[in-house]
Amino acid sequence: MEAVLATERRLCRQRRDASRDDPGYDVESKIPETDRLLFIEVKGRAGGASTVTITTTEILTALNDPEDFILTLVEVDGEVARQRVYVRRPFHQEPDFGATSVNYDLRELLRRAEELVWTCQHTPPFSAYSTWTT
Repeated sequence: MEAVLATERRLCRQRRDASRDDPGYDVESKIPETDRLLFIEVKGRAGGASTVTITTTEILTALNDPEDFILTLVEVDGEVARQRVYVRRPFHQEPDFGATSVNYDLRELLRRAEELVWTCQHTPPFSAYSTWTT
């Protein structure tokens, strides 16, 4: 979570940890120039992992606001965040009735990850898009 909050800070966005409220995402991030609010779900995975589990609430939140929802996948090694990628529009359909979570293929999600474009005037060029250990 800290790695994503740091990334959002480097993007000059106003951010808030919303994970304790359990709204279907972990971070609210506001783009100051437009006041647009982004909803970021953070999933940490160890290198070599093949799946990621997403709750029904997280999937429905993403489907209800597809333009502003971002799934962030963070590769972790113990307590250290190694890589992080952003996936927009990560889900295409609602889970089956009665499902509490769904496992997604991590490689498929990583194929759809996008490179971050830094918009902050005082931030040096930096890319959070990189190869992931799978």
